[in-house]
Amino acid sequence: VTDAVSSTWISSLGKYIDKFEADFAAFCGTQYGVATSNGTVAIHLALVTLGIGKDDEVIMPDLSFIATANTVLQAGAIPVFVDIDPYSLCIDPAAVERAITPRTKAIMPVHLYGHPADMPAINAIAAKHNLVVIEDAAEAHGATIGSQKVGGFGVCGCFSFYGNKNITTGEGGMITTNDEALYQKLRYLRDHAMSKEKRYW
Repeated sequence: VTDAVSSTWISSLGKYIDKFEADFAAFCGTQYGVATSNGTVAIHLALVTLGIGKDDEVIMPDLSFIATANTVLQAGAIPVFVDIDPYSLCIDPAAVERAITPRTKAIMPVHLYGHPADMPAINAIAAKHNLVVIEDAAEAHGATIGSQKVGGFGVCGCFSFYGNKNITTGEGGMITTNDEALYQKLRYLRDHAMSKEKRYW
């Protein structure tokens, strides 16, 4: 901590942010990590970067923290709530399939209380209907299905490091992904679309 503070790079940039992003992505079994100011920003940034906006529908469970739905509204899209599985308390894949309409663009399973949603079933539905999957993994750092950790099942996973999470930075969030083009665009938008050649105009 002393070294980080002494470096004067205590937010946004610096070797500790780079290391945190790389190490957390590796922990989740993904290639890339993009740190954000919190988990809500992580979800909103993922939605915007994936082009989900006005009148698009995002299917999510009806049991979650309000940030899951708020970010969809903030992006201009429509949250579509479906029932949960009574055993896992996570989104019910059968309910997801029943809720798909021509306006559906994404499925956002929430790994609630550290319990992973049924990602194989959700991914199969998404592939069948050409939908993207954004994992809300805010409460599930390290949760696994078989040998694979959450955050690596969807096109991206969104984590929170709020004070009540099992890994905390006080505030903070992270997006994990294996998609290099998505990673580059996430970083670009997170950093106010600054040019690599000329940051300030």
